Amino acid sequence: MQSPLPVRDGVNATRLRLPGEGPWGTAMEYVLDRFGHVDPQGVVERFERGEVQALGGAIVTPTTPLSEHTFIWYYRELPTEERLPVELAVLHRDDDLVVVDKPHFLPTTPGGMFVAESALVRLRVLLDEPDLVPIHRLDRMTAGVLLFAANPATRGKYQLLFEKRRVRKLYEAVAPVAPDLELPKVVRSRMVKSRTYLLAQQVEGPPNAETRIELAATRTNDDGRTLGLYRLEPHTGKTHQLRVHMASQGVGILNDRFYPELLPESPDDYENPLQLVARAIEFTDPLSGREVEYRSLRPLSAFPVC
Repeated sequence: MQSPLPVRDGVNATRLRLPGEGPWGTAMEYVLDRFGHVDPQGVVERFERGEVQALGGAIVTPTTPLSEHTFIWYYRELPTEERLPVELAVLHRDDDLVVVDKPHFLPTTPGGMFVAESALVRLRVLLDEPDLVPIHRLDRMTAGVLLFAANPATRGKYQLLFEKRRVRKLYEAVAPVAPDLELPKVVRSRMVKSRTYLLAQQVEGPPNAETRIELAATRTNDDGRTLGLYRLEPHTGKTHQLRVHMASQGVGILNDRFYPELLPESPDDYENPLQLVARAIEFTDPLSGREVEYRSLRPLSAFPVC
């Protein structure tokens, strides 16, 4: 469904489904009952200003009956966010596609405590492109190449590349070296991730996640630790897949606070980001037919290379 309200300050209007019946006489009464404990006056003012709309742009007023519309859209009142000390870099931009080099710590899309401080909202504001939508996702703690569709008319062609797995993705990670781990190897497992549990888990059953792991180089730190630069090629896209698969081989990615062990919650450590970057994406552009490759320039600080 197309939102009747335009993107404002880089953020989409929120859609709400109204119940078909209930003790509420109007749509506003229902919204007040559900969300009014936060800011009842703000809810009323949005209805009075005509900022609540239904499909097709119909204005939902304070007296609009509950049953008149199934869906309504409105703007959330967003809290002030402290700007994260990281910056996006634009690698490519045309009328259909925007490719960025996402930094660590910046989420791809709004969620939880990060709304304005997301790659999507930052980029919409920076480029004045309200129609931008991400074609795929990167974890907040993962840096690297991230693609956005800029043209609604051609968006589906790029999304289909990912749905049909016609994209080659290459990641790089820094992790300890396990002398008894034979590489390269392909790790396959069944992974599940629930909305109510923070971590992804490997369970019994047919594999639905596959990653090729290769050790590209090693170096010994001043403290005597041997670290490896790993090249990771995921053939599927499960949440936290690379982090889980690396940890399952006894070589958890450096600075990973989730795997193999969930560490206590703490403020972001911008000096020690997760040592994982989406280094490159390759595919045949569905519009031009050309083979294209986009590469991240983000360094992995624990494994400096020329």
